[in-house]
Amino acid sequence: MANGNESKAFKGDRSPCVPSRVIHIRKVPIEVSEAEVVLLGVPFGKVTNLLMLKGKNQAFIEMASEEAAMTMVNYYTTATPHVRNQPVYIQYSNHRELKTDNLPNQGRAQAALQAVNAMHAGNMSLSGSASAPDSALLPGHSPVLRIIIENLFYPVSLEVLHQIFSKFGTVLKIITFTKNNQFQALLQYADPMNAHHAKVTLDGQNIYNACCTLRVEFSKLTSLNVKYNNDKSRDFTRLDLPSGDGQPTLEPTMTAAFGAPGIISSPYAGVAGFAPAIGLPQAAGLSMQTMPGALGPLTIPSSAVAGRMAIHGMAPTTLHSVLLVSNLNPDSISPHGLFILFGVYGDVHRVKILFNKKENALVQMADATQAQLAMSHLNGQRLHGKVIRVTISKHHTVQLPREGQEDQGLTKDYSGSPLHRFKKPGSKNFQNIFPPSATLHLSNIPPSITDDILKDLFATSGYTVKAFKFFQKDRKMALIQLGSVEEAIQALIDLHNHDLGENHHLRVSFSKSTI
Repeated sequence: MANGNESKAFKGDRSPCVPSRVIHIRKVPIEVSEAEVVLLGVPFGKVTNLLMLKGKNQAFIEMASEEAAMTMVNYYTTATPHVRNQPVYIQYSNHRELKTDNLPNQGRAQAALQAVNAMHAGNMSLSGSASAPDSALLPGHSPVLRIIIENLFYPVSLEVLHQIFSKFGTVLKIITFTKNNQFQALLQYADPMNAHHAKVTLDGQNIYNACCTLRVEFSKLTSLNVKYNNDKSRDFTRLDLPSGDGQPTLEPTMTAAFGAPGIISSPYAGVAGFAPAIGLPQAAGLSMQTMPGALGPLTIPSSAVAGRMAIHGMAPTTLHSVLLVSNLNPDSISPHGLFILFGVYGDVHRVKILFNKKENALVQMADATQAQLAMSHLNGQRLHGKVIRVTISKHHTVQLPREGQEDQGLTKDYSGSPLHRFKKPGSKNFQNIFPPSATLHLSNIPPSITDDILKDLFATSGYTVKAFKFFQKDRKMALIQLGSVEEAIQALIDLHNHDLGENHHLRVSFSKSTI
């Protein structure tokens, strides 16, 4: 264990330490650089200080805010991070801040902090302005990655790429092709920061043992145009695209499974019995544990040759669309609240708060892709003062109570709800899915409503309004910034679909912009 006062490791899901913006990292391999440690924190926010204790195989990083530190700890509790193929362990420190001014060897730490934060700031400035003209794009700041796979001893399908790369953020589109006798792909993320993080983590890793090496670089393209959904190309925001090649478009029944990782297309048929696992020994390839929601080793057993093309080696949860939500606040939670919140990331069909354990609930999404999306964005967020956990449930569906069964209104069926955001294939809403943020996007505002009316609506509902602005081109839409992400989550639940009169109901989403 680590030194005495820092040695309280995680017991299950409960961290014994009080949240702090200083994070304690244990079992850090001796050869790890300062920059690699800083990169563990970068996806969650600005890293403001670093202390390496190489002799003890430990490090401390200080995040700019406690909120960023909490997101980081929650994330890495479910997905153990690996540095140089070795697992490292993360928990809150007992220190409230890092004082490193008088310590030796801090020059390297400060240089690493500046370098990584500068690179990160460059990416963030782009992602804040999606409409930046192409000339303003600095090289290396595109949301599109170019992927080349070397040593291709086993076929790598579009689904395998989707499964690996979606651990770093929402993948919108993938195109695969062969060029110069090499298998290549272009992959577009929703956000350039996701692309940067995937590139840093995956470049040079092997997908399978000792083969199928990923070479990842930024593309000069800033967006992809996908015409067909088939085993060569896919637009995950447009399930209505034809498959091309004279093949019929996918049946509606297929679209639920479509795009979900784990449906392997025909190139595997020939070698399915021999394909090795992605759950590699640490020394060799890409350890799936480094990624959130990773679903165990990816193996293709010989039974797949018989035409059952799902990847059986992955836990069967792969195609499940039911989520288990735990650590809820039993006094404040309601099926309707979960329906509205999870409805930001997909269409919620049923919600069940467990009768005997009201801090747990099951949420059934329309399909497995939406379930993955909701899990990646909502796991580790704060709701009613508690950090919620979201995982894929072993249940295939949420059962409705039988006639006369005591339920206290804890199970609700929303399959016919008019509030579903993603019913229309190719809906614009698919492109406006963002993680929870303190700034909310408001739309469907009638002309008579002023900024004061909207600010009062949020303030009288108990929220701190920090900023507000209407869109210049379209006063039906506005941005409102609240006191924290937790407040914004609560406000979205309370005020989405609020009746503003004149037959207008307010639409509330998370925004990627700030005011």
